[in-house]
Amino acid sequence: MDSVSRLLRMARLGAALDKRCLLGAGTRMNVPAYGELEAPFHVLLDGACRLQVGTVLLDLRPGDVVMIPSGAPHRVITAGEAGPTGTAETAGEAFVTTRSEHGEEPVIDLFCGHYTFDAGAGSLLFASLPDPVHVSFGQSAESDEVLRMLSALMRGEALREGEGTAAILSALCTVLLAMVLRTARGEATGATLWTAAADGRIASAVEGMLNEPGADWTIERLSRAAAMSRATFLRHFSRDTGTTVGAFLARARLMAAAELLTTTDATVASVAGQVGYSSESAFSRAFRAHLGTTPARFRRERTQAPGTTKAG
Repeated sequence: MDSVSRLLRMARLGAALDKRCLLGAGTRMNVPAYGELEAPFHVLLDGACRLQVGTVLLDLRPGDVVMIPSGAPHRVITAGEAGPTGTAETAGEAFVTTRSEHGEEPVIDLFCGHYTFDAGAGSLLFASLPDPVHVSFGQSAESDEVLRMLSALMRGEALREGEGTAAILSALCTVLLAMVLRTARGEATGATLWTAAADGRIASAVEGMLNEPGADWTIERLSRAAAMSRATFLRHFSRDTGTTVGAFLARARLMAAAELLTTTDATVASVAGQVGYSSESAFSRAFRAHLGTTPARFRRERTQAPGTTKAG
């Protein structure tokens, strides 16, 4: 399994399309904060608008996708003299259609939804993303073609809106996130798991750490996997991910540990060994430092959470 796919699986991702926004000129649409384990996203299919997250103001064009890992409140702004911020909503079977309050002719076609993710591995992955993430898919022939296909499918389901629409749109939104993670590595500004996973020069080493987190990964072994000298590997890794090999490996191991604690009955000591820690106490300290809770408490909370299942 490739690294991006594995990261998404470990995050126990969920996806939903919430709204299709057909907004007129001069509209200001406020979007409230999302929950702790939710990340809203927006896909602009037609028109141009701005999206404001705190002090960050983004200009969006057709093919642009924005995701807000923190779930922070934000605002969608269309060009034109500012009118009332209110919008009118019409509920459908699968999603809500939102229009400007006074029914102005739409100048944008914007799909809005959100991702949900696991409190362990998912939190670690989404915390490593820039906030917000802004990706433009209309910049190359290949990405433009993929976007046209995805847009056509989303629009088709939006117009059809019948049995299975919610499930189909959820699957398309998951595809969209995989494309964002694969495409956006060039826009990273900090240390991220996903930039490392998408970097062809170090991908083999990264895949090794993600697939076998408990292995004895030394710099020498990783540089051999990447077919680089030790110095070249360290230079590329630091430059392309903004973090050290040790910090990346620690995060990858804790993601794997969170998955094991959620999906198996292995003891905490066993999980510690499986992900490469020499002692349960060292593992517990690292787990608490990154996730703010102990492995045992994390497991209890996840066991009590609805929809959580363990492998037999």
